[in-house]
Amino acid sequence: MPFIPTARFMVRLISFITIFALIIFWERIAPKRKNHIPRTKRWPINIGAVVLNQLLIKILIPFSAIEIALITTSNNWGILHQITIDSNLKIIIGLLLLDLSIYFQHLCFHYIPILWRFHQIHHLDQEFDLTTGIRFHPIEIIISLFYKFAIIIFLGITPFQVLIFEIILNAMAMFNHGNIRLPFLVDKYLRIILVTPDMHRVHHSVLPKEFNRNFGFNFSFWDRLFKTYKADPQAGQLKMQIGQIDYPDFNQTGALRLLTLPFITRRKNSE
Repeated sequence: MPFIPTARFMVRLISFITIFALIIFWERIAPKRKNHIPRTKRWPINIGAVVLNQLLIKILIPFSAIEIALITTSNNWGILHQITIDSNLKIIIGLLLLDLSIYFQHLCFHYIPILWRFHQIHHLDQEFDLTTGIRFHPIEIIISLFYKFAIIIFLGITPFQVLIFEIILNAMAMFNHGNIRLPFLVDKYLRIILVTPDMHRVHHSVLPKEFNRNFGFNFSFWDRLFKTYKADPQAGQLKMQIGQIDYPDFNQTGALRLLTLPFITRRKNSE
């Protein structure tokens, strides 16, 4: 599909801005929890992390996941290029396998100590809203990108699948990190398939037995399948404490501190 290499940036940008604006509006009219730390203190850090990550990627990595997929497809690399099935079914299988690979990546970032150092930056946010979902250390982003490249080549993912998956992943990351209130029954039935904000909020608890659960970003059934699902936090959605118990003072997690923290701490993620 020739439009993808030239238009992918605008497609992703428009989808990002649209979902970002919708979740901000939703958080404003129907918030789940009352925030105690002002946005003016958190949002510059979280949004700044996105800007920094994108700049570093442009400078350090001169090719994208879609370009890797173009090379993969043109050379018929990967498992999916070796099997003959309906093309629509192949697209669905590819998207499911990509999502499963992100689930396992997330699991590794929690349980491999050197990876947890970088991923912990995401968990240090002491509030939970859509900007939490875009707050990551640059090195985690770079590691994740090369992991994605390897998965694309191994599975034989097409450029179209990459584009669709990246749009869905970005949208779902903002949705399930949103400080938004869903009716109980909507949440109950939606989380049978998709990760909801209440489900993912458990993952941001200060308690290891809770933040080491609910690793899915898009589909909730991976957590049930691999026994990492937890329905609700011990303290309840409104009273649960978010963040990392070793960093109770948000002043310790300013922009410079976030960038240097992985290199000066040896704290491990423990059950």
